[in-house]
Amino acid sequence: MSHPIVTGILSYGMSGRVFHAPFVDINPLFDLYAVTERNKKKAQERYANVISYNSVDELLSDPKVELVIVNTPNNTHFEFAKKALEAGKHILVEKPFASSSEEAKQLFDLGRQNGCKVMVYQNRRFDSDFQSVKSVIQDGSLGRLIEVNFRFDRYRREISQKTFKEEPLPASGLRYDLGPHLIDQVISLFGKPLAVRGSSGSFRPDSKVDDYIHYHLVFPDNLNVFITSSLLVADPLPSFVVHGTEGSFIKSRADVQETQLDQGMSPNDSGYGIEPDGSEGRLTTIDKEGKRKTEYITSLRANYNHLFNAVYSTVRNNEPFPVKEEEVIWQMEILENEDYPANP
Repeated sequence: MSHPIVTGILSYGMSGRVFHAPFVDINPLFDLYAVTERNKKKAQERYANVISYNSVDELLSDPKVELVIVNTPNNTHFEFAKKALEAGKHILVEKPFASSSEEAKQLFDLGRQNGCKVMVYQNRRFDSDFQSVKSVIQDGSLGRLIEVNFRFDRYRREISQKTFKEEPLPASGLRYDLGPHLIDQVISLFGKPLAVRGSSGSFRPDSKVDDYIHYHLVFPDNLNVFITSSLLVADPLPSFVVHGTEGSFIKSRADVQETQLDQGMSPNDSGYGIEPDGSEGRLTTIDKEGKRKTEYITSLRANYNHLFNAVYSTVRNNEPFPVKEEEVIWQMEILENEDYPANP
């Protein structure tokens, strides 16, 4: 019989409402027990039994809370994650996990000292489009990989009202916003890069932080991986382009989970996580006789609930969390250094 994890969410803004509360609520392995809402009290309109605390400290002081989801502004992640661990709580921290690799190491060490699990919420590993790319890469259809390109582009000329993203604070800017998604996806596929060369820039009017990033990651066997993100792309290119010795795979970013959740759809809905028709990835292969074959690959249904199931297995059964500690450290080291020489 399952023993639900009593869970508190540190913020019920967009991320709490969209990415966390719906899954903690519908998953029988969790008990959505408390949230923090400093101003408007919205959570109880949807979750009648949830406790709404006025401050993070109040939630952390509740002895019933076992797991704390740290989804506050980027520059507060380290502070609140540390407080939660000191209070004896397991933590699930949104990206970016911290502002530096040193902060990240401190949190993992503190978790071990206090017997608490330290987990990082990298939900884009569970996007339908990325899962499709991962499947094609791993089944060997493309042969030996030569070049991989991942992009995450938007067009947002206006400066966001979320000051923690737009002011020159720790972990601000596009590098720490969308960069963790892209770097984590690459690391989850290929491991630790041998070397990284990065560049960034600021192009929006009145921008105080980077809104363009590009990284070139080199892996063993001369595999070159390029990741790019920009807030000024009016006509986005395909988000996933993979070339190998025997073929190519091209896929647009088509995961629908964020949009569906924002519109109030339950993860239990039959249509949840299913990409619309026309979103198929294009796989082109060349056989030994030189014959070309093109086929369209439909992504499987996606569900971020897989991540929460992994949280339960880690907390209750002491199973390894899929986002490994060393992977998080590598990610932070890349984010804090545009040029990153690493040991194989």
